[in-house]
Amino acid sequence: MPTEEDLVPRVDPEAVPSDTLTVLGRVPAGATREEAVAHLREAARLVRRRDIQMIRASGLGHVGGEFSVIDILITLYLDAMNMSPELLGDPDRDRFILSKGHAAAALYTTLAIAGFLPPEQLGTFMQPLSQLNGHPARTKIAAVEASTGPLGHGLPVAVGTAFAGQLDGSPRRTFVVTGDGELQEGSNWEALMTAGNHRLSHLCVVVDRNRLQQGARVADTNDLEPLADKLRAFNLEVVEVDGHDHGALLDVFANVPAASGKPTAVIAHTIKGHPISFMSDNVAWHHKVPSAEQVAQALAELEA
Repeated sequence: MPTEEDLVPRVDPEAVPSDTLTVLGRVPAGATREEAVAHLREAARLVRRRDIQMIRASGLGHVGGEFSVIDILITLYLDAMNMSPELLGDPDRDRFILSKGHAAAALYTTLAIAGFLPPEQLGTFMQPLSQLNGHPARTKIAAVEASTGPLGHGLPVAVGTAFAGQLDGSPRRTFVVTGDGELQEGSNWEALMTAGNHRLSHLCVVVDRNRLQQGARVADTNDLEPLADKLRAFNLEVVEVDGHDHGALLDVFANVPAASGKPTAVIAHTIKGHPISFMSDNVAWHHKVPSAEQVAQALAELEA
């Protein structure tokens, strides 16, 4: 008999509300730290609301890992990065690559609330011929810097992007988010060795350290510890941070490039499914579609 986790609900197009997501845009210029954090917190709440509705509507998605990374995405796009819809053609804009490309719904919703995508387009997620695939595609969305999804792929692309910026003498920075389970791929460590060797100071690698991967805990599959020591051994400047603390993330990203001249590695300690009670730190929510009742409960918790 199949378990509840094996059952995929039917597509439920009515799960995405007819109203459009509010485009909050970047933190206003001159905002105090408290105002900036409040802006980011509200944006993250709205993104989580729409994300889980999109997963329910499409019958597909990776909502647990999306909820663990949303605060990082929001902080980068709405404040930390030199990036806006008006700067898409600027060669000196900062770059972002989502190596854990299966968290695509979180990226699309973040792009919409930041003004890069029409919010109404979110209702097409995973539909035939939609630009919003299950993994982000560079050929479909101008704001997507690289097509990702094969794990171990995005970080090497980001290293090449940062290397190009160094050769150009550009001030642009390259940010890449990788899952911690993804670091079991050897291609990532080859890329990190290259980044450290060439002192790609404008590269920032963010590890979404939620300690869960598909089907199991990372430590039970192939333990990464001591992760910080390993990254330092590859000549990276390592910072550990609460990945759900917008203020702490702002401080970390403001210090890229590091004074040491090394690439920066941010170990962002997160919780899969955060902050929803029945999803948090639950491996079943790596790839699982919520029921209508679970969506309602999650929305109520986000309101609270």
